[in-house]
Amino acid sequence: MKQYAEPRMHTAEHLLNQTMVRMFGCGRAFSSHIERKKSKCDYRFSRGLTDKETAELEKRVNEVIRAGSPVKEDFISREEAAEKFSLARLPEEAGERLRIILIGDYDACPCIGPHVRNTGELGVFKIISSSFENGVLRVRFKLE
Repeated sequence: MKQYAEPRMHTAEHLLNQTMVRMFGCGRAFSSHIERKKSKCDYRFSRGLTDKETAELEKRVNEVIRAGSPVKEDFISREEAAEKFSLARLPEEAGERLRIILIGDYDACPCIGPHVRNTGELGVFKIISSSFENGVLRVRFKLE
C-alpha cells in the first residue's frame, strides 16, 4: 500500500485535482508522486497548459487555501462510495468502509493518506512547471 508522509502536500494534491476538474472538466490525476519539497500529478489531457491557464490554476488553488476551509473525514460503505467517486486509485485492502476526505464544500474524495486540519495550514501553492507528452499533462508543484 502506498504511504503518504506529507499531509500538507497531500492535501494540496486534492485541491489541485478538484481545480483541474472544475477548470478543464478532466478527471483527477491518474498518477501522482507526493514529496515534501515538490510533487507532481499526471492527468489525461489533450494539450499543454498556457501561461494564462497555469496562472489561473495556481490562483484558484490559493483562493481555497486562503479561505481556511476545514479538512474533515467521513466513512461510507464501498458500495456507496462507488456510486459517487472513482475508486480506481484506491487499493482493495482499503476495506468495505471507506474514508472520504472533505475539504470544505470544495472537494470530497476517497483517500487513505494523512491531511492537515485546515487549508490555511498549507502556505502558498506554486506551480513549478508543467509539460505535455503522449496525452499526459504533468503538473509539478510545491508549497512555500
